[in-house]
Amino acid sequence: MKTKFSLLVAAALFALAAFSYGQAGDDMKKAADDTGHATKTAAKKTGHATKKAAVKTGDATETAAKDTGHATKTAAKKTGHATEKAADKTGDATETAAKDTGKGVKKGAKKVGSGVKKGADKTADEVKK
Repeated sequence: MKTKFSLLVAAALFALAAFSYGQAGDDMKKAADDTGHATKTAAKKTGHATKKAAVKTGDATETAAKDTGHATKTAAKKTGHATEKAADKTGDATETAAKDTGKGVKKGAKKVGSGVKKGADKTADEVKK
């Protein structure tokens, strides 16, 4: 009877151990499933946040590009206007300088002509003597 009782206790312990291992296996599977679900959810949220950040970055880049383009256009207009003013002033100065040079050449030519005439007259006078 002792042997049967020992065998019965051993069988009961064996069944309990088998049940415990089975239960641990189920718990491990549930934990793995929960971890997988949490990982999937976190990945979706991260992807969504990344997409939102990319859209905001794209919008900011577009705005910056528009602002830069506007500033460049404004600067080009101002540069063109300043260049036009400088060209006008240069043209005016050149015209004034040309007029002044023409007057100087005219005066110089008159003086040279007058000197040549006087020299010719003196030469003619000398020849007549």
